[in-house]
Amino acid sequence: MIAPPDPRRHPYRPDLAAAHLRGLVEAERFVDGVPHRVRTGVAGLRGSPDASATQTSQVLFGENFTVYDRQGNWAWGQCGTDGYVGWVHAQSLSPEVSAPTHVVTALRSFLFPEPSLKTPPRDAIPLGAPVTVLREENGYMALAGGGWLYGRHLAPIGSTDPDFVATAERLLGVPYLWGGRSPLGIDCSGLVQLALLRAGIACPRDSDMQRAEVGDLLSTDGRGVDYRRGDIVFFPGHVGFMLDEARLLHATAFTMTVTVEPLADVVTRVDPTRAGGILAVRRLAG
Repeated sequence: MIAPPDPRRHPYRPDLAAAHLRGLVEAERFVDGVPHRVRTGVAGLRGSPDASATQTSQVLFGENFTVYDRQGNWAWGQCGTDGYVGWVHAQSLSPEVSAPTHVVTALRSFLFPEPSLKTPPRDAIPLGAPVTVLREENGYMALAGGGWLYGRHLAPIGSTDPDFVATAERLLGVPYLWGGRSPLGIDCSGLVQLALLRAGIACPRDSDMQRAEVGDLLSTDGRGVDYRRGDIVFFPGHVGFMLDEARLLHATAFTMTVTVEPLADVVTRVDPTRAGGILAVRRLAG
Protein backbone atom coordinates (compact mmCIF):
# COMPACT_ATOMS: atom_id res chain seq x y z
CA MET A 1 0.00 0.00 0.00
CA ILE A 2 1.42 3.38 -1.00
CA ALA A 3 1.49 5.95 1.79
CA PRO A 4 -0.40 9.19 1.07
CA PRO A 5 1.66 12.33 0.43
CA ASP A 6 2.82 14.10 3.58
CA PRO A 7 0.28 16.91 4.22
CA ARG A 8 3.04 19.02 5.77
CA ARG A 9 4.57 19.36 2.30
CA HIS A 10 1.62 18.73 0.02
CA PRO A 11 -1.31 21.17 0.07
CA TYR A 12 -4.39 19.02 0.43
CA ARG A 13 -7.31 18.66 2.82
CA PRO A 14 -10.53 16.63 2.55
CA ASP A 15 -12.34 19.66 1.16
CA LEU A 16 -9.63 21.18 -1.06
CA ALA A 17 -6.31 20.40 -2.70
CA ALA A 18 -3.81 21.92 -5.09
CA ALA A 19 -4.61 21.19 -8.74
CA HIS A 20 -1.25 19.50 -9.32
CA LEU A 21 -2.20 16.83 -6.76
CA ARG A 22 -5.21 15.66 -8.77
CA GLY A 23 -5.01 11.88 -9.08
CA LEU A 24 -2.67 11.62 -6.06
CA VAL A 25 -5.05 12.62 -3.28
CA GLU A 26 -8.79 12.76 -2.69
CA ALA A 27 -10.51 16.11 -2.16
CA GLU A 28 -13.87 17.71 -2.83
CA ARG A 29 -12.31 20.20 -5.21
CA PHE A 30 -8.96 21.09 -6.73
CA VAL A 31 -7.72 24.66 -7.25
CA ASP A 32 -4.78 26.46 -8.79
CA GLY A 33 -2.62 28.39 -6.37
CA VAL A 34 -2.01 32.15 -6.50
CA PRO A 35 1.62 33.27 -6.00
CA HIS A 36 2.32 35.75 -3.22
CA ARG A 37 5.36 37.16 -1.47
CA VAL A 38 5.87 37.49 2.28
CA ARG A 39 6.10 41.20 3.12
CA THR A 40 6.70 41.13 6.88
CA GLY A 41 9.99 40.22 8.53
CA VAL A 42 8.67 36.95 9.94
CA ALA A 43 5.15 35.50 9.88
CA GLY A 44 3.85 32.51 11.79
CA LEU A 45 2.58 29.49 9.88
CA ARG A 46 -0.21 27.79 11.80
CA GLY A 47 -2.23 24.61 11.68
CA SER A 48 -5.55 26.45 11.61
CA PRO A 49 -6.73 30.00 10.76
CA ASP A 50 -6.51 31.24 14.33
CA ALA A 51 -3.93 33.49 16.00
CA SER A 52 -4.05 31.26 19.08
CA ALA A 53 -3.31 28.08 17.08
CA THR A 54 0.08 26.42 17.53
CA GLN A 55 2.78 27.77 15.26
CA THR A 56 4.05 24.91 13.12
CA SER A 57 6.67 26.92 11.19
CA GLN A 58 7.35 30.41 9.87
CA VAL A 59 7.73 32.18 6.56
CA LEU A 60 10.33 34.90 6.08
CA PHE A 61 10.32 38.24 4.31
CA GLY A 62 10.67 37.84 0.54
CA GLU A 63 9.83 34.14 0.45
CA ASN A 64 7.24 32.95 -2.03
CA PHE A 65 3.96 31.65 -0.63
CA THR A 66 1.35 30.05 -2.89
CA VAL A 67 -2.20 30.67 -1.64
CA TYR A 68 -4.86 28.00 -2.24
CA ASP A 69 -7.59 29.13 0.15
CA ARG A 70 -8.69 32.06 2.30
CA GLN A 71 -10.81 32.20 5.41
CA GLY A 72 -11.38 35.65 6.83
CA ASN A 73 -7.99 37.27 7.40
CA TRP A 74 -6.08 34.01 6.89
CA ALA A 75 -4.54 32.39 3.83
CA TRP A 76 -3.80 28.68 3.46
CA GLY A 77 -0.92 27.72 1.24
CA GLN A 78 2.63 26.54 0.79
CA CYS A 79 6.01 28.14 1.45
CA GLY A 80 8.20 28.18 -1.65
CA THR A 81 11.45 27.64 0.26
CA ASP A 82 10.75 24.33 1.98
CA GLY A 83 7.27 23.39 0.78
CA TYR A 84 5.73 23.63 4.24
CA VAL A 85 1.95 24.00 4.29
CA GLY A 86 -0.14 26.04 6.71
CA TRP A 87 -2.13 29.15 7.48
CA VAL A 88 -0.56 32.62 7.53
CA HIS A 89 -2.20 35.94 8.28
CA ALA A 90 -3.11 37.56 4.97
CA GLN A 91 -1.69 40.92 6.06
CA SER A 92 1.77 39.34 5.87
CA LEU A 93 1.36 38.57 2.17
CA SER A 94 1.57 40.65 -1.00
CA PRO A 95 0.43 39.62 -4.49
CA GLU A 96 3.40 41.51 -5.93
CA VAL A 97 5.97 38.83 -6.70
CA SER A 98 9.46 39.59 -8.00
CA ALA A 99 12.61 37.58 -8.59
CA PRO A 100 15.07 38.00 -5.70
CA THR A 101 18.43 39.60 -6.43
CA HIS A 102 20.02 39.50 -2.97
CA VAL A 103 19.86 37.70 0.38
CA VAL A 104 20.21 39.08 3.90
CA THR A 105 23.48 37.96 5.51
CA ALA A 106 23.24 39.90 8.80
CA LEU A 107 21.41 38.18 11.64
CA ARG A 108 18.82 40.96 11.37
CA SER A 109 18.68 44.09 9.26
CA PHE A 110 16.30 47.00 9.79
CA LEU A 111 13.97 47.94 6.98
CA PHE A 112 13.97 51.74 6.86
CA PRO A 113 11.39 53.95 5.10
CA GLU A 114 14.23 56.10 3.73
CA PRO A 115 17.95 55.52 3.01
CA SER A 116 18.91 56.86 6.45
CA LEU A 117 19.62 55.20 9.79
CA LYS A 118 17.86 58.09 11.55
CA THR A 119 14.43 57.15 10.23
CA PRO A 120 12.25 54.83 12.39
CA PRO A 121 12.55 51.30 10.98
CA ARG A 122 9.46 49.56 9.71
CA ASP A 123 10.56 46.01 10.40
CA ALA A 124 13.53 43.71 11.09
CA ILE A 125 14.45 41.40 8.20
CA PRO A 126 16.12 38.12 9.22
CA LEU A 127 19.16 36.21 8.03
CA GLY A 128 18.45 34.26 4.85
CA ALA A 129 15.56 36.40 3.65
CA PRO A 130 15.56 36.87 -0.16
CA VAL A 131 15.03 40.44 -1.36
CA THR A 132 14.73 42.27 -4.68
CA VAL A 133 16.98 45.32 -4.93
CA LEU A 134 15.95 48.11 -7.29
CA ARG A 135 18.71 50.66 -6.75
CA GLU A 136 21.35 51.94 -4.32
CA GLU A 137 21.52 55.27 -2.55
CA ASN A 138 23.78 56.42 0.26
CA GLY A 139 24.87 52.84 0.99
CA TYR A 140 21.28 51.61 1.27
CA MET A 141 19.34 49.40 -1.14
CA ALA A 142 15.79 50.20 -2.24
CA LEU A 143 13.61 47.09 -2.26
CA ALA A 144 10.72 46.09 -4.47
CA GLY A 145 7.63 46.60 -2.36
CA GLY A 146 9.17 49.53 -0.51
CA GLY A 147 11.76 50.19 2.16
CA TRP A 148 15.55 50.30 2.35
CA LEU A 149 18.13 47.88 3.75
CA TYR A 150 21.75 48.65 4.58
CA GLY A 151 23.76 47.43 1.61
CA ARG A 152 26.50 45.69 3.60
CA HIS A 153 23.88 43.43 5.13
CA LEU A 154 23.16 41.91 1.71
CA ALA A 155 24.90 39.57 -0.72
CA PRO A 156 23.96 38.56 -4.27
CA ILE A 157 21.36 35.82 -4.48
CA GLY A 158 23.02 32.44 -4.73
CA SER A 159 25.96 33.40 -2.53
CA THR A 160 26.57 31.01 0.36
CA ASP A 161 28.26 30.64 3.74
CA PRO A 162 29.78 27.15 3.36
CA ASP A 163 30.65 26.68 7.05
CA PHE A 164 27.17 25.83 8.28
CA VAL A 165 28.37 25.18 11.82
CA ALA A 166 29.82 28.70 11.95
CA THR A 167 26.44 30.03 10.80
CA ALA A 168 24.72 28.10 13.59
CA GLU A 169 27.27 29.47 16.08
CA ARG A 170 26.22 32.99 15.11
CA LEU A 171 22.83 32.19 16.63
CA LEU A 172 24.14 31.21 20.07
CA GLY A 173 21.87 32.76 22.68
CA VAL A 174 18.91 33.22 20.33
CA PRO A 175 15.70 32.28 22.19
CA TYR A 176 14.13 28.91 21.53
CA LEU A 177 10.79 29.28 19.76
CA TRP A 178 8.55 26.39 18.73
CA GLY A 179 8.17 26.57 14.95
CA GLY A 180 10.75 29.35 14.69
CA ARG A 181 13.19 29.49 11.79
CA SER A 182 14.86 32.90 12.18
CA PRO A 183 17.37 34.63 14.49
CA LEU A 184 14.41 36.28 16.24
CA GLY A 185 13.50 32.86 17.67
CA ILE A 186 14.26 29.37 16.42
CA ASP A 187 13.68 25.70 17.13
CA CYS A 188 16.07 22.78 16.73
CA SER A 189 15.21 21.82 13.16
CA GLY A 190 14.87 25.48 12.20
CA LEU A 191 18.48 26.06 13.28
CA VAL A 192 19.70 23.12 11.19
CA GLN A 193 17.63 24.20 8.21
CA LEU A 194 18.73 27.85 8.31
CA ALA A 195 22.42 26.97 8.61
CA LEU A 196 22.30 24.43 5.79
CA LEU A 197 20.27 26.65 3.47
CA ARG A 198 22.84 29.43 3.94
CA ALA A 199 25.47 26.89 2.89
CA GLY A 200 23.52 26.15 -0.29
CA ILE A 201 22.42 22.73 0.95
CA ALA A 202 18.78 21.75 0.47
CA CYS A 203 17.12 21.00 3.79
CA PRO A 204 13.50 20.24 4.69
CA ARG A 205 11.74 21.75 7.69
CA ASP A 206 11.20 19.09 10.36
CA SER A 207 13.74 16.86 12.09
CA ASP A 208 12.17 13.61 10.87
CA MET A 209 12.40 14.89 7.28
CA GLN A 210 16.00 15.92 7.84
CA ARG A 211 16.83 12.53 9.31
CA ALA A 212 15.52 10.85 6.16
CA GLU A 213 16.98 13.22 3.57
CA VAL A 214 20.06 15.15 4.68
CA GLY A 215 23.58 13.74 4.42
CA ASP A 216 24.80 10.15 4.68
CA LEU A 217 23.82 7.84 7.53
CA LEU A 218 26.69 6.95 9.87
CA SER A 219 24.82 5.31 12.72
CA THR A 220 21.32 4.56 13.98
CA ASP A 221 22.23 4.75 17.68
CA GLY A 222 25.35 6.93 17.95
CA ARG A 223 27.58 4.13 19.16
CA GLY A 224 31.06 3.76 17.69
CA VAL A 225 30.95 7.07 15.81
CA ASP A 226 34.11 9.13 15.42
CA TYR A 227 32.26 12.41 15.73
CA ARG A 228 33.36 15.37 13.64
CA ARG A 229 32.40 19.01 13.50
CA GLY A 230 29.22 19.28 11.43
CA ASP A 231 27.84 15.80 12.09
CA ILE A 232 24.07 15.99 12.54
CA VAL A 233 22.72 14.07 15.53
CA PHE A 234 19.05 13.12 15.72
CA PHE A 235 17.01 12.30 18.79
CA PRO A 236 13.26 11.69 19.17
CA GLY A 237 11.82 15.02 18.05
CA HIS A 238 15.18 16.78 18.26
CA VAL A 239 18.33 17.51 16.23
CA GLY A 240 21.61 19.37 16.53
CA PHE A 241 25.10 19.84 15.06
CA MET A 242 28.28 18.49 16.57
CA LEU A 243 30.55 21.44 17.33
CA ASP A 244 33.51 19.09 17.79
CA GLU A 245 34.03 15.48 18.81
CA ALA A 246 32.17 15.89 22.10
CA ARG A 247 29.85 18.92 22.11
CA LEU A 248 26.42 19.47 20.57
CA LEU A 249 25.25 22.85 19.24
CA HIS A 250 21.46 22.99 19.26
CA ALA A 251 18.32 25.00 19.95
CA THR A 252 16.80 23.40 23.01
CA ALA A 253 13.77 23.88 25.21
CA PHE A 254 15.96 22.77 28.14
CA THR A 255 17.66 26.18 28.23
CA MET A 256 15.16 27.90 25.92
CA THR A 257 18.11 29.11 23.81
CA VAL A 258 20.58 28.07 21.15
CA THR A 259 23.39 26.64 23.25
CA VAL A 260 26.31 24.20 23.40
CA GLU A 261 26.30 21.15 25.67
CA PRO A 262 28.27 17.93 25.99
CA LEU A 263 26.60 15.35 23.77
CA ALA A 264 26.72 12.87 26.65
CA ASP A 265 24.60 15.21 28.80
CA VAL A 266 21.96 15.54 26.08
CA VAL A 267 21.82 11.78 25.55
CA THR A 268 21.38 11.18 29.29
CA ARG A 269 18.64 13.78 29.52
CA VAL A 270 16.75 12.39 26.52
CA ASP A 271 17.05 8.75 27.62
CA PRO A 272 19.03 7.84 30.76
CA THR A 273 19.19 4.21 29.59
CA ARG A 274 20.63 5.30 26.20
CA ALA A 275 18.33 2.70 24.64
CA GLY A 276 16.58 5.29 22.50
CA GLY A 277 18.58 8.45 23.00
CA ILE A 278 20.11 8.83 19.53
CA LEU A 279 18.08 7.84 16.47
CA ALA A 280 20.66 8.66 13.80
CA VAL A 281 23.93 10.39 13.05
CA ARG A 282 24.34 11.78 9.54
CA ARG A 283 27.30 13.43 7.82
CA LEU A 284 27.42 15.69 4.81
CA ALA A 285 29.91 14.81 2.08
CA GLY A 286 33.14 16.77 2.14
